[in-house]
Amino acid sequence: MTVNATGRATGPETATGETQDVRATSGEARQTGAGLDTRAGRGAILRAARRAFTLRPYAEVTLRGVAADAGVSASLIVKHFGSKEQLFNTVADFGPAADELLAAPLDTLGRHMVLTLVRSRREQQGDPLLRAVFSLGNGDERSLLRERFHEQVTARLAALLSGGERALRAELIAGQLLGLGATLSLHPSGAGSRATPEHLADLYAPSIQHLVTG
Repeated sequence: MTVNATGRATGPETATGETQDVRATSGEARQTGAGLDTRAGRGAILRAARRAFTLRPYAEVTLRGVAADAGVSASLIVKHFGSKEQLFNTVADFGPAADELLAAPLDTLGRHMVLTLVRSRREQQGDPLLRAVFSLGNGDERSLLRERFHEQVTARLAALLSGGERALRAELIAGQLLGLGATLSLHPSGAGSRATPEHLADLYAPSIQHLVTG
């Protein structure tokens, strides 16, 4: 797999082989997924794909493996995303997460970001940001994820801030959000898992808000 001039991951396996085999079974997929809620099915696929692309190199990820983890047919993945390449590019898109994280006025943004991150982790059963750091893909895959993270999260946050050293403050805020996600992942049954999002925000958000306001 390589990254093309538009910054998108490409690979010959996405247009042939497994994808064609999966498309050949589309009739079975329509029957299997007929009663599956579209939004729930798409969400399950994305959660499984994030796990897969974080834990394994791109070349080792298969649509059938993602489908098995998501509890759907592989043809449903093709229906929603078209190919493994397009699925990876969706996983590499931090725009929707950034939309949610930044959807608050600056004077309450720190608390909003903590609440949004914690609630997203619990509702989606996965962290919306950590794949930018912990992906086990090759250099091109990791570079794409980190470039997208910088463009869609860090740089966008910096543009919202006022005052001096906006880029530095945005990087430190992003680091604190990643640190919170990593801590909760390292202690899945720890005190953080039992704390309410509001209590975690009470403890963690003030330091982020200090960086927001400068």
